[in-house]
Amino acid sequence: MDEQTGLADRFEAQRGQLRSIAYRMLGSLHEADDAVQETWLRLSRTAARTSERPGPAHGDPDPAAGRPDPAAGRPEPVENLPAWLTTVVSRVCLDMLRTRGTRREDFVGGRVPDHIAAAEAHTPEEEALLIESVGRALLVVLATLGPAERVAFVLHDSFAVPFDRIAAIVERSPTATKKLASRARAKVRGTPDVPDTAPTGHRRAVEAFLAAARGGDIDALLTVLAPDVVRRADPAALPPGAATELHGADAVARETVLLARNARHAAVLLLDGAPGIVVAPRGRLLLALTLTVRSGRITSYEVVSAPSRLRGLTLAVLPE
Repeated sequence: MDEQTGLADRFEAQRGQLRSIAYRMLGSLHEADDAVQETWLRLSRTAARTSERPGPAHGDPDPAAGRPDPAAGRPEPVENLPAWLTTVVSRVCLDMLRTRGTRREDFVGGRVPDHIAAAEAHTPEEEALLIESVGRALLVVLATLGPAERVAFVLHDSFAVPFDRIAAIVERSPTATKKLASRARAKVRGTPDVPDTAPTGHRRAVEAFLAAARGGDIDALLTVLAPDVVRRADPAALPPGAATELHGADAVARETVLLARNARHAAVLLLDGAPGIVVAPRGRLLLALTLTVRSGRITSYEVVSAPSRLRGLTLAVLPE
């Protein structure tokens, strides 16, 4: 077995972990695979350069050891491959997140965009497994974090990477990096300023509504909707010609079934402190439903799709 083949085998042994890290950071299977591929390319280049460089004189420590810098022009040795790869894929993801911020994509409309549906169709089972492993709600909330916050939170809270290593990736001090992760954690879990004060019945009603919508079950929808329920929606959230305000359980239930395609991309989380629903294909926020519940039944809800209104919502993951 030649050296390059051996390196490829060692990389493949780490691919699943790298993909998991990248997916949590980027929320996109295709982008995660791009980040992993870029990591492999950097490893290959680094290995080639290192093999061409004369080693340090006998007894002299190599000053580059333990400081992987694959973007630098000089070769760097790779002594701890898993740690090196984690550092590199994190840097790649951080660059991608920063670039994404300059070309932000806001999806509007009452249905999942065709290009999103087409992308998912290529690997539906794989995407579903990844989303299930992370949680769609968590992916949505992670998307509200700044790039450095997201990297610090994911690496520390999901993969137990020490803060001193994360600090080198995000180019902050370890103390500042701890604060980044702490701030991200508060946003993900909800801060004391946005408590989950809704009664348990509110959450149960919202979860029952989503389950019925996913199943296209009109009878179950009629059970959870109040007879005089009102549905309001931003115009862009609806098919052409649909009324922005709809009254009555029967009409609302039938419309919900017609739009059930969106429900498979939905998740329950906290919206401004109360249980609500988001529709988020590939973890990207498309719609949000804010619901009013009385006596265990939904009396009204609003479908929010305007990008400015979506950005104004405070999102957090529901407590277990």
